[in-house]
Parts: sequence; C-alpha cells; structure tokens
Amino acid sequence: MMLGSLTTMNGTTTRAAEDPRDLYVDDSIDQSVRRGVQFLLRLQKADGSIADRGNSTAMTSLVIMALASIGTIPEPRTAEGRAMSRAIEFVLQPRNQTKGYFGHHDGSRMYGHGITTLMLTEILGMGATIDQNERIHQALVQAIQVILKSQAVRKPQRLQGGWRYKPDSRDSDLSVSVWQVMALRSAKNDGLDVPAEAIEFAVEYLEESYTSPLDENGQPREKVSGFAYTPGTHHPAFTMTAAGLLAMQTCGRYDSPLVAGAAAWLLEHPPRTNERFFFYGMYYYAQGMHQVGGEAAETAAKLVPELLLRLQSDNGSWASHQGEERNVGLAYATALSILSLSVRYHYLPIYQR
Repeated sequence: MMLGSLTTMNGTTTRAAEDPRDLYVDDSIDQSVRRGVQFLLRLQKADGSIADRGNSTAMTSLVIMALASIGTIPEPRTAEGRAMSRAIEFVLQPRNQTKGYFGHHDGSRMYGHGITTLMLTEILGMGATIDQNERIHQALVQAIQVILKSQAVRKPQRLQGGWRYKPDSRDSDLSVSVWQVMALRSAKNDGLDVPAEAIEFAVEYLEESYTSPLDENGQPREKVSGFAYTPGTHHPAFTMTAAGLLAMQTCGRYDSPLVAGAAAWLLEHPPRTNERFFFYGMYYYAQGMHQVGGEAAETAAKLVPELLLRLQSDNGSWASHQGEERNVGLAYATALSILSLSVRYHYLPIYQR
C-alpha cells in the first residue's frame, strides 16, 4: 500500500517529498508472508535443514524457494539470509546427491529431485560465495542429466515424454512431470545444456494429459477443459489442471488453446479449501493464472489471499487437514502458501513470463 500524498489548501493533491522506500506500508499479505517465514526459520535444525516430517532435502529446497520468492538472498546481514545460506549448504552436502539424483537419500524420489533441481536453477548466481555458486552449478549439471535420462526411458506411447516416481520408471504422471518440466525450463534459462527436444517431448506428454481429445490439427474438441493425473482420464481435477496450465506456460506455450481452455475451466471451478492436495494446487493455480493475465490473474489475485490468509495459524504456519497432505507436514504447507502469496513480488525467474 502506497502513502505519501499531500492535499494543499486549494484541494489539489501532490506527492510528498519523501524517500520512496518510506512510502510502502505492509498490507495483510505482506504481514502474513513475514509471519510464515519466521515460522519456517524456527524449524531450522543445526545441520541447516528446514523440515518437520522427513524428505529433508526436498522440504529444505521448497523452503529456500519460498525465501527467495520474497527477495531473500543468502547473505550474513539478516537472519533470513543466514538461514538461507545454511539451508543451501545442507542441500549441497554430497550425501544428498547420489550420482546426480537428489531423491534417494531423503526418500523424496523424483518429486524431490525435481523440486531441488528447480530450486538450484532459481538461485544459481545468488550464492553467498563464489565457491557456493560453483558447487550449485556442479550439482545442477548432474541433476539435469538425471532428468533427461529419466525422460528417455522407453515407455508406452501415451506416457512418453513424462516422468514418474523413479528415474527408471516406465510410466508417467503429471504431478511428478511438472517439477521436472519447470526445472528443465529454468535450467535452460540459466544457459545450462537442455536440448530443445526435451521440452518438445514434455509438451507432447502434457497434450496427452489434457482431458479433451485433440483433433487432427491439435485443437481440443472441447473449448473449456483441463488436465488429469494420467493420460486417458476425461475428468479434469483442480490441482492437475492448475499444474498442467503452469507446465504448458513453462514450456513457452502461452498462446496454446490448452492454456486458454484450462484457465477457463479454473475460472468455472475456483479452488476450495477441501480440495484434495489444496496447498499443492494453490501453488500452481496462483502462478499459472497470474501468467495468463486478465480475468484469470485478477481472479486468482483475489482468491489466493482470501483463502490462504484465513487458514494461517497464530504461530505463522499453515497446516493441511486433508488426507495425504496432512501427513507431509507444516514446512510443506507453509512454504507452498508463501510461494502462492508471493507471486506478486516477481522475484523468482520462474514466475516471470
């Protein structure tokens, strides 16, 4: 919220001569995000990890992205910066990466590998030291190769181009795939070696996951439709439609009819707090609808804080009360909530069109 205007005696309004940095007053979203960050910092362990229910490498990576999304950098002058630097050092420990794979040691599988790889691509060049940046780059070179080799595993035709739980999985699902897609695109933006064919291959899988059949010209037969967990399903789900929307945009298909159809479906089926994987879906929804722009962005900008702010606990955390998400922990739900609310800050490159 901006303040600093003055009303003169004749009723005209002028801008006060103040430092622009003093003109911003925190609104409820800023305050909510700040409280969430403070909760996450209190979770940090002596080894630098930030997690409360296991999958420590993946959860710490998710928290690092949440910190970066509000403009935090790993530097010693602030508590947030020091915590972020220690968290990065934890992730970079050699034991956390097995032959390039981040999903083995902490049991997070390809989910965690995609999350951690995306995090490292987003903070590449932001490291606290030259040495830290070099180690981030070295880890990324190996991590990207894991994603590319996993995509190349022979699979049934409709499942090719995607990923699933293990690097050698012979099937695919959209939930795992979207993290690998975002990591590859972010890595390509960093100038790392990502073949264009890998992105094209991923798009083919995303098209197979769209719930409306495509005609011979690649146009969906149903104008308004969405995405499903696996190809062959004809009933869109909120979380997967939001994930597919973002994944298509991440691949550069901003003008695809699948993007338009998914955004329209999400406008007709707004998020509800009892959604399965609500926090997970809100992260994709906030980011994907923001990039669509127009009515989609305006609707999401209103609904995301409207839903999330009232769910925040007094200690600053968010917690899921629904099925599988409830068991993943507070670090997970809190980091995803911060990432959902922080889209408007535009700090993370992956948020930018």
